[in-house]
Amino acid sequence: MKVPHRLYLTEDQMPKQWYNVRADMKEQHDPIINPATMKPAQESDLYPVFCKKLAHQEMDCETRYVDIPEEVQEMYKIYRPSPLIRAYNLEKALDTPAKIYYKFEGNNTSGSHKLNSAIAQVYYAKEQGLKALTTETGAGQWGTAMAEACSYFHMPLTVFMVKVSYQQKPYRKAVMQTFGADVIPSPSTETQIGRAILEANPGTGGSLGCAISEAVERAVTTEGTRYVLGSVLNQVLLHQSVIGLESKIAMELLDEYPDIVIGCAGGGSNLGGLISPFMQDKLTGKANPYFIAVEPASCPSLTRGRYAYDFCDTGKVTPLAKMYTLGSGFMPSSNHAGGLRYHGMSPILSKLYHDGYIDEARSVEQTKVFEAATFFAKQETILPAPESAHAIRAAIDEAIKCRESGEKKTILFGLTGTGYFDMTAYTSYIEGTMNDYIPTDEDLQKGFDALPVIPGIQE
Repeated sequence: MKVPHRLYLTEDQMPKQWYNVRADMKEQHDPIINPATMKPAQESDLYPVFCKKLAHQEMDCETRYVDIPEEVQEMYKIYRPSPLIRAYNLEKALDTPAKIYYKFEGNNTSGSHKLNSAIAQVYYAKEQGLKALTTETGAGQWGTAMAEACSYFHMPLTVFMVKVSYQQKPYRKAVMQTFGADVIPSPSTETQIGRAILEANPGTGGSLGCAISEAVERAVTTEGTRYVLGSVLNQVLLHQSVIGLESKIAMELLDEYPDIVIGCAGGGSNLGGLISPFMQDKLTGKANPYFIAVEPASCPSLTRGRYAYDFCDTGKVTPLAKMYTLGSGFMPSSNHAGGLRYHGMSPILSKLYHDGYIDEARSVEQTKVFEAATFFAKQETILPAPESAHAIRAAIDEAIKCRESGEKKTILFGLTGTGYFDMTAYTSYIEGTMNDYIPTDEDLQKGFDALPVIPGIQE
């Protein structure tokens, strides 16, 4: 049959449960470590930072499917289901026998997939009776999504925004403020950790690790306030599984199944959400899709990082996680465009990659990313976010391989959002002023040398 350009599920076909990939993993990732005791953390250890139900989701490795609360489902219906799109024009331009599909998550004001978890996290905080929330944001998509969700549930929000993004993307900041959020450039002088980071690195453009530290400090020192995070955590990958679940349902309706699944990788929320139900098939032996994680060459945690315990933030106040990391003090170059600025990778995805279930990780220079982004935009009429364009780069490369080999593979990638707030970066690429930065081995070694020592676990 002729596959439509865009396939939308009906409301009745939308998932009513999230999928927890940990329930089907052959081995669990190593436990998170309480920084106060340097012992495996218990669920109750997380209560001062996260609301209780999110702390439970963070630690739950047994519940395969989690009911999506009705209030969350209702807000999902404002912008979901998101379309599964057949990239006919891209296929034609590449002259490839491959079939290319992408799941487009940009049909909401946040411009990205981040709203899927923001709604859930704010809902649980409101249900618990909390008075305010804090968070961080890099490129601004998570902060925008949180501002939207907090406005919907009437919850005050403070966002610590990575300083270089705060300066490069004033309109993203303005959107957050439109929805009522207080936005602070990080590192700032408003927290002890921020002041310490500025004293040690006066000219720093910041990092997600810095912003996380400040947001956590503000949360734990303010009564009735908790912290929320937009990537990395198990709870976030759980909520984002709605992306992959919708994708799988749609592909089944088309009698399709992906040979290759591609996602951009920063902290892991988009990649983890997209691949989760297909990963279930791989873990249970039902199918064997090839998974590719694509990250920036300037922040290459999977491709050049160490698989080790590390702090999840620069100020070293959060729990430690076993993950691929560049070191919690790693600061991406200020010319790094877009998000994907985090020093580590989701513990779930790190474990799946380490054990060979995620087949490949690639790092790509940003000029090649924007080359793919502009080419895609001309064919498919969507201006992609720089983060998403990492996945586009790999999808194009795989389609070209199919052209050269004659193989008729089906490719699925995640288009996580739009690039309309990234025009400074697009302008830099178009004008030829964009530079590629790749950290040297010596640069990375500084971060590895500072990895924490955990007696009996990581000496």
